[in-house]
Amino acid sequence: MNKRDKSILESLKRFRVLDRDQLIKLHFIQNKTPHVVANRVLKRLVDTKQIEVDRNTRPFNYFPMQRTIKKDSTKIPHFKAIANFYITLCAYEIPSVFEVEFKPLSKGGIEPDVFMKWKGFAFCVEMQRNIYSKKQMENKKDLYLLYKDSDEWKIHSKRFPAIWILTDKIYDVDFKPLNAVQTKDVEGIFKYIQPQKAAR
Repeated sequence: MNKRDKSILESLKRFRVLDRDQLIKLHFIQNKTPHVVANRVLKRLVDTKQIEVDRNTRPFNYFPMQRTIKKDSTKIPHFKAIANFYITLCAYEIPSVFEVEFKPLSKGGIEPDVFMKWKGFAFCVEMQRNIYSKKQMENKKDLYLLYKDSDEWKIHSKRFPAIWILTDKIYDVDFKPLNAVQTKDVEGIFKYIQPQKAAR
């Protein structure tokens, strides 16, 4: 197994599921014929039972051999959205830390979709694909306040992470004293941190 094969397995383990096009963006974009090379490599990894494939999807979805979700899981769009978020971030700068489904406390504590370090900041990222009520968002804020009071966050970052909520609906919730921002996409964060052009 070569270095790229290992990187593909690591990506599948991190994101739980990736489709062929996402894998191309992550691992094959430098090739002259990315689609051709990706198809060949992914077929080999499936044939040698290094990864699994769902051929009922277009493009195909790929999974690690030790799957943690079913091939028809309703969470697949969620995990693929997290992967797309990561791919977009990497166009600006590769995160130094990117942990999916971060669970720093016991059950019932905060469970952001991502904990990451990017552009010199630590973030807990909440990807709101579903509409939450104001009360649900206030409950989420309360969990973050408990996390801050616990001091457990000091294990992961020097400063308490900013809370980045990616949402089409901007919530009327006062997150003070927490540092929280709500944006519709990655580009929206540059209102709050120094803007930079995406890498070409």
